[in-house]
Amino acid sequence: MRGRHVVELSSTHKRTAPRDHLNASSKQESPERYTVYPSWKRSLRHVVVATLASFLLGYHLGVINETLESISLDLAFSGSTLAEGLVVSTSLGGAFLGSLFSGVIGDGLGRRRALQLCALPMIIGASMSATTTNLWGMLLGRLFVGMGMGLGPTIASLYVSEVSPAYVRGTFGSLTQISLCLGLLGSLFMGLKAKGIVDWWRTCFWVSVIPAALLALLMEFSAESPHWLFKSGRTAEAEAEFEKLLGGVHVKCAYAELSKSDRVDDADAVTLSDLLQGRYFKVVFIGSILFALQQLSGINAVYYFSSTVFKSFGIPSDRANIGIGVANLLGTIVAMLLMDKLGRRVLLLGSFSGMAVSMGLQVVGARSFPSSPGAFYLSAGGMLLFVLTYSLGAGPVPSLLLSEIFPGQIRAKAMAFCM
Repeated sequence: MRGRHVVELSSTHKRTAPRDHLNASSKQESPERYTVYPSWKRSLRHVVVATLASFLLGYHLGVINETLESISLDLAFSGSTLAEGLVVSTSLGGAFLGSLFSGVIGDGLGRRRALQLCALPMIIGASMSATTTNLWGMLLGRLFVGMGMGLGPTIASLYVSEVSPAYVRGTFGSLTQISLCLGLLGSLFMGLKAKGIVDWWRTCFWVSVIPAALLALLMEFSAESPHWLFKSGRTAEAEAEFEKLLGGVHVKCAYAELSKSDRVDDADAVTLSDLLQGRYFKVVFIGSILFALQQLSGINAVYYFSSTVFKSFGIPSDRANIGIGVANLLGTIVAMLLMDKLGRRVLLLGSFSGMAVSMGLQVVGARSFPSSPGAFYLSAGGMLLFVLTYSLGAGPVPSLLLSEIFPGQIRAKAMAFCM
């Protein structure tokens, strides 16, 4: 049938290409329209490799949960709450340092090299933790691991948003959180034998070297972010990466939109003062508050100390922690399915509201029904509900949302500052 067709090519941006009129005829009826999207399969493998950084974050968040008691006995600091707290929190101190420099490293080396670099301190730190014979060796190892934890997920979120087609960006962005959940669940499964096998906790740390090495190796064969290449003046390489990620037919459209949106970008000129004043202040403030609320919700305390909490109610920690991991994973899968349908704002509002309700249940259980079955059901159930509702929005949405709301010229440094 002869007629007028309009082809809309979707690139990594949400804008569409100019209309192409084929076989136009004034004698024909109303035009027929169809939409052509780039295949999501092309970019999926690159996204999956990058999410190994989030897997490692989840693994190292949870690896200390079941193994802390065995570590404290083996390294002779059992009963010292200060030492136990340092073992847990030193990695967060390292993550803070890694996050501070992630923007500079991501803009300087590129997303791909930055992800490879984050694997190095994770390999070194995990090896040090697995072989140490004293507390100081463990703390130093956890510090190194934390630096990789702070650098990797920040760059991974940025990378995923820049290589994903717009129509699946929310879904692909959720894969980073799913990977984190799988890492957390994997560490909890690994820790089940910690109390029964001497030195099993060392094996738990050795295992984390495998995904870190895979991240460093597989990123060598992954695409670089076309956005970063374009801003670095490597336009020919940016076009080549677009073809690898989207297919040849979509390259011109994607490149034209990238040229238009990033025409005045100058990432190297962005300083900290630029993020804290002027036209960027509002969006950076919103991003910072969003991540502050995410962390102040208490989710890390659940990841680190759920064994202790459930043990106080007489619940075997292995079953309880698996429940935590499964609830986290299920909620994230639901969020992935709803991300591009309901939108980021709806998921955030629903998630934080659910977390508030679950916290209320735990408070009621602790104050109204002390030492009773009611306290058990309200507290344990409230904690599981808390993790579930967190994973529906507060967990996966912030990093994805930030990569979308920040202009290209400040994206890497602003995400590093907020995270």
